[in-house]
Amino acid sequence: MDYQNIKFEKDGAIAILTVDRPKALNALNSATFHEMDHALRSLKEDTRALIVTGGGDKSFVAGADIAEMSTISAAQAREFSALGHHVFASLENLSIPTIAAVNGFALGGGLELALGCDLIYASEKAKLGVPEVTLGVIPGFGGTQRLTRLLGRARAKEMLFTADRIDAAKAKEIGLVLEVLPADKLMEHCKAVAAKILKNGPLAVAQAKRVVEYGADQDLRAANELERQGFAVLFGSEDQREGMAAFLAKRPANFQGK
Repeated sequence: MDYQNIKFEKDGAIAILTVDRPKALNALNSATFHEMDHALRSLKEDTRALIVTGGGDKSFVAGADIAEMSTISAAQAREFSALGHHVFASLENLSIPTIAAVNGFALGGGLELALGCDLIYASEKAKLGVPEVTLGVIPGFGGTQRLTRLLGRARAKEMLFTADRIDAAKAKEIGLVLEVLPADKLMEHCKAVAAKILKNGPLAVAQAKRVVEYGADQDLRAANELERQGFAVLFGSEDQREGMAAFLAKRPANFQGK
């Protein structure tokens, strides 16, 4: 596919998806969603981490494309929301870890995109928020739900009701982002985190992600049972045997993802 709105490249085992619509501050329209969906479906088995970021130096993703949304009907809005939900759920459901490198404005759909990732890191100049109520609507791509699960009801409601944009330092304070970096160090940090993850057993990382994600929506007893099953199934893998043999031999493990 010839991408017009994103860039999709590989750096070893790390894939980098860049939303690249600089004239629109990387706003998400239907075409961009379709390109993102194609890129996610085209990930190869040798890809073990994904970094999502925005093109240029001003914006991660400034939101959904208001120019496209301003004239659509309720039925079309339902379809547009379904498309965004599908893409972000596909991102969230990847077995590999995903990292959002928030390098500027992450507003509305942009913050929803970041929330679909496992880890969020931000540059010092990032601004984050969910300003949809200022347009007479609400987030449509999972923002109300993922934000609540990450921050709790009260903090999520504060952001949703006030539409305030918060800076990166405040976002870290409330637990919305993990770390704040100088703008020129953000991608370097995200790649370093990905590289650290790549040293570990890929099946184990995938299983850890699975039990966290699925366990979060269950009671503690059911979630612990999910963990028990995930723990046990890894003992049928070559990676488990290699990891423990390497530990006993005091050498680095050579994981194959098998």
